[in-house]
Amino acid sequence: MKKTFIFIAIVCSFLGTSPFAAQAQVTPDHVAKIKTVTSSTISDDGQWIAYTVVTPADPKKENMPGQNHLYVYDRKSQKSTAFFTSSSVSQVNFRPGHASLTFLARKGGETYNSLYEMSLQGGEAVQLFSHDNSIIGYEWNTQGDKIVFTSFENLDKPKTPLTYAPIFYEEDFKNRYAYIADFNKSDDRVQKINVKGAVYQMEWSPNGQKIALSVAPTSSVDDSYMEQKIQIVDAKSGNKIAELQNEGKLGEFKWSPDGRQLAILGAYDINDPTNGSLFIASAEGGKPKVIDGGYLGKYLSVLWENNHTLWFCSDEGTSSAIGTIAATGQNKAYYVQETEKSITSFSKSKNGVFTFTANTPTHPTEVFSFTYNKKQAKIERLTNNNPWLDGLKLGKQEVVRYKARDGKYTIEGLLIYPLDYQKGTKYPLITVVHGGPESHYSNGWLTAYSMPGQMAAAKGYAVFYPNYRGSTGRGTDFTYSSQADLAGAEFDDIVDGVDYLIDQGIADKKRVGVTGGSYGGYASAWMSTYYSDRFAAAVMFVGISNNISKFGTSDIPNELFLVHSRKRLWDDWKWQLERSPIYYVEKAQTPILIMHGAEDPRVHPGQSLELYRHLKVRKPDLPLRLILYPGEGHGNIRSGSRYDYNFRMLQWFDTYLKTGNAQAAIPSLDFED
Repeated sequence: MKKTFIFIAIVCSFLGTSPFAAQAQVTPDHVAKIKTVTSSTISDDGQWIAYTVVTPADPKKENMPGQNHLYVYDRKSQKSTAFFTSSSVSQVNFRPGHASLTFLARKGGETYNSLYEMSLQGGEAVQLFSHDNSIIGYEWNTQGDKIVFTSFENLDKPKTPLTYAPIFYEEDFKNRYAYIADFNKSDDRVQKINVKGAVYQMEWSPNGQKIALSVAPTSSVDDSYMEQKIQIVDAKSGNKIAELQNEGKLGEFKWSPDGRQLAILGAYDINDPTNGSLFIASAEGGKPKVIDGGYLGKYLSVLWENNHTLWFCSDEGTSSAIGTIAATGQNKAYYVQETEKSITSFSKSKNGVFTFTANTPTHPTEVFSFTYNKKQAKIERLTNNNPWLDGLKLGKQEVVRYKARDGKYTIEGLLIYPLDYQKGTKYPLITVVHGGPESHYSNGWLTAYSMPGQMAAAKGYAVFYPNYRGSTGRGTDFTYSSQADLAGAEFDDIVDGVDYLIDQGIADKKRVGVTGGSYGGYASAWMSTYYSDRFAAAVMFVGISNNISKFGTSDIPNELFLVHSRKRLWDDWKWQLERSPIYYVEKAQTPILIMHGAEDPRVHPGQSLELYRHLKVRKPDLPLRLILYPGEGHGNIRSGSRYDYNFRMLQWFDTYLKTGNAQAAIPSLDFED
């Protein structure tokens, strides 16, 4: 009988030297120090680009989240300056009418986030405004003398004579109130906005007389996903004057220059799992009108060029695009179409210079700029936060396409070849399944603590990233195509991709592995039970094993019904059970490593515990391990727990997938030299 373990991992430091010493290839030690650009914005005159970079903590010294630091790039001198690195920042903006930047931060042990300001010439960050609770978000009016901001309410603790406080489950939601702060006033400068519910997004009208807010009934996660409505308030009185009849998931919204319309990114309808459709709505209220409704892509961000034309940034399959479209949905034009860049955000100056953030198959996210003339764009990369990567050897990455078994769709995916790939040689294959399923892989950087990518390629694996049906980036019909069929054709698409790579002579049929988080963890559990005869090893992360108990333990039960199952649990208990991996444990023969954040509110760690217990009792000889990460939620954010996850994922695949030996001894819990 093989040993099985449940291991509660608290990772703060590691003894000895990593088994992945510095080489000419990507290793977990490299991944642990990757710096990633998280945002960028350009000044109106086009000279300054403010951007933020996450710098990870050293996992061998502390188990902490990364710090989000502020940098400024001067386009005249073509140099970057570290502006604020003493603590994490968020919500970076150029203050209108001032040569300064503002951002949210906590300095010197402060308890709450406050608003800070720094001159573009440098110097100290000065606290510009603080509230009696943390400022969550803020937006400047066009004059730069007022902000609208959100902050949580202060809740009174229940009165009790006892010396401890129990948890009152879902009775302690703090509401998110909105306020206006007027910097022209020295006293009574804060005015509360009179709307009912939790406020999330805020946008001033160009003349500063109105504010558009997105408001949900409560601050619960389910409401924030599915119930945000756009309300228009009068900035002087703080009272609601109009409401839009948008429905479903909501993305960003922007006022037209004349203040008469709003461009909105949102769900096509209540059952759309994404917020990637483009709408135009009257600022007087009413139902937004979708434009470009048949678009086979997903809109990510929009900006107004004038009252009639919008700039957009979008995903189209595995590619990215930037272009313009009329507010009527006509006259669409492309300026940037990138097959090997995954564009994540963009910003535009008044004189037509753009900045955008993007990653590529050979580099994590950096800052780019582009200027255009007669629809020809000149693109330039401005930053390189990971120069050590330039000297490393990487596996070739390419888009693959194959037919689904039912003939309905051509499925796209991405393949990273093993280093020194030899045609005709069959390699062990790791299949990496994205979560959601309303997300997708673009042809960009695909290596992270939970994605083996170039680390696995360096160790002789091929790595496959399928965009199975239900993925985004290919229009609403494709996104809807997986609904009401949990673990059905969507997961068959993944196996079909594996078969394609086997038929191409790339993948070894006997050495196919699978990993993924959240819905990708669901797929990993499904492949190691229902499809267990096809997979030699699995690593499941924050995944689903029982759809019945999932409903009762998740913080998004309404979202699960509306955009995924489309069936109420109690209307068909058997169907829900038959779409659960625990139902097929008797078929399990795949060595599986299960990992989960111990504080996960989205997919409760009980999902991993259930699968572990069923396998341990019913399959006692199966190599099995469960690791829980204290303090982590739906994905690891701390440096130590990320490094630990990375090491153990690769260790598991090396033990069972590379060898194809399901009888191998379970790996040691130690970090081995």
